[in-house]
Amino acid sequence: QVQLVESGGGLAQPEGSLRLSCTTSGFTFSSFTMRWYRQAPGKQRELVASIASGGGNTNYADSVKGRFTISRDNAKNTVYLQMNGLKSEDTAVYFCNALSYGILYWGKGTLVTVSS
Repeated sequence: QVQLVESGGGLAQPEGSLRLSCTTSGFTFSSFTMRWYRQAPGKQRELVASIASGGGNTNYADSVKGRFTISRDNAKNTVYLQMNGLKSEDTAVYFCNALSYGILYWGKGTLVTVSS
């Protein structure tokens, strides 16, 4: 059974930090590109960051470049999103996503709220 479980969301103050984790099971994690998406209230889901299966290639949305860092631990089947310098516009539900040759898995998301 495939599972992707996000954690680490919550309330953060502007300019604060949070670290999201996505722990997976049921598939060959090391063969999948992992991605973080987010969906703010009333908006479409958007790609935030991605990391290749080997971890050597990462990409970021312009809105988070320099503030967010995606990483993975293939031994723990886990992908992370370190979020620094949080802004109110980062408020959203954050989802992790696993992709390999047309196979796509989604987690259920974790809510991040940035507010003073």
